Amino acid sequence: MGLSTLFALADSRLPTGGHVHSGGVEEAITSGLVRDTVTLDAFLRRRIRTGGLVAASIAAAVCAGLDVLVADAETDARTPSPAARLASRAQGRGMVRLAKHSWPEHDWSALGVRPHQPVVLGRVAALTGASATETATVVVYTTMTGTATAAQRLLALDPSDVATLTIRLADLCDATAHAATATLASLSDPLLDVLAQRHTERERPLFAS
Repeated sequence: MGLSTLFALADSRLPTGGHVHSGGVEEAITSGLVRDTVTLDAFLRRRIRTGGLVAASIAAAVCAGLDVLVADAETDARTPSPAARLASRAQGRGMVRLAKHSWPEHDWSALGVRPHQPVVLGRVAALTGASATETATVVVYTTMTGTATAAQRLLALDPSDVATLTIRLADLCDATAHAATATLASLSDPLLDVLAQRHTERERPLFAS
């Protein structure tokens, strides 16, 4: 897989709908849990070590050959929050649309209409020749940057401060991606699940999740 393709999969401009999802940070800000770069750092570390690890392990396993239907069911089982499952499938649908547009010669029907996002990304990565570790790295990285960008907008944080924060988290992202290739992670975070559900009950949120 070419380095430029990896960059494209990790680009926030990827037209898969990720820009309308905050990864739970909008609700964390509303609840007063995230207020500045210090509390954002703690939130991102939590996201990377839990949701990021699980999603990366699914994507890496699919890249290594795990059946997509099995992977989809495993993702469901590892996502207790209905709201989080809905967000993952919404972004997965966007990823399928992009995959069909970018590689029209490939048969994507096995994925169904609304697969989980990491399942699709794992299949795309396998098609383009990525390794499991590279695939996991993309998933962990985008888990971090998508949430960081949403927090930057919502809190009007200095972009340089947020960029510096994400750079400092690079080693954690690499370590998490490496761990994700070992086995399918079975880990959840009750706080993030609660935030995901609470977000759906609030009137007029700015982000879809």
